[in-house]
Amino acid sequence: QVQLVESGGGLVQAGDSLRLSCAANGRTFSRNSMGWFRQAPGKEREFVASINPSGVTTRVVDSVKGRFIISRDNTKNTVYLQMNSLKPEDTAVYYCAADPYGRLLTNPIYYGDWGQGTQVTVSS
Repeated sequence: QVQLVESGGGLVQAGDSLRLSCAANGRTFSRNSMGWFRQAPGKEREFVASINPSGVTTRVVDSVKGRFIISRDNTKNTVYLQMNSLKPEDTAVYYCAADPYGRLLTNPIYYGDWGQGTQVTVSS
């Protein structure tokens, strides 16, 4: 089991950048794939990006491709989401999650551990 704590959210203007961090507490972090999801008010939780245990392979949703970058530092038990050229439609609560089987799946049901979320608000 991995305990996750997100940070780095905030209120920004369209076009700005933010970097989210997700710190993990657990000896198994480096064996987990990590994902970022987001949930806007009244909408379902949606996949944003994922990264495999070694950090070599990533996957991002088309709507953020070219703007968001997922990375990880296994020495710090932390995964990051660099968000550039933010748009108002990126406004949501962002969650990180861990998949102990090392997959790069987009369905949140496959992720067993979740953080509490961090709010990102992008004004126009």
